[in-house]
Amino acid sequence: MAELRPPKGATKKKRIIGRGQGSNRGGTSGKGSKGQNARAGGGVRPGFEGGQMPLFRRIARRGFSNYRSKKHFQIINVGALADRFSDGDSVTTETLVAKRLVKGNGMPIKLLGNGELDKKLNVTVDALSESARAKIEAAGGTIQSGGSTE
Repeated sequence: MAELRPPKGATKKKRIIGRGQGSNRGGTSGKGSKGQNARAGGGVRPGFEGGQMPLFRRIARRGFSNYRSKKHFQIINVGALADRFSDGDSVTTETLVAKRLVKGNGMPIKLLGNGELDKKLNVTVDALSESARAKIEAAGGTIQSGGSTE
């Protein structure tokens, strides 16, 4: 553990300013001479445009966004199941993680209907599309509860 070091060039030394003229960052310490930005606590807030109406106030705020309440899924297609599972297998979150088809990060899994499926599988996922449901049932497979159509 003691030998672990970041790769060369990954860390940089902090530039020390205000330590005399010989340091190349003395005198005005890179702030120029006088003015609002040279003063302690000086400067303007982010988005300030010198008194002009700022962009964030010029642009109209309209409409509705459901981004905060949007559900995010890990996506997998039935064609990937056909490649990795054999006939009669059970497809669950644990088996999908074990076969590295999804990440085990706790995100819900949604099954989509892209690809062909000719194997009988017992599928338990968080959500699936209508086309995925149709392909699984056409191949003779079953869908356990927990597979809501979204």
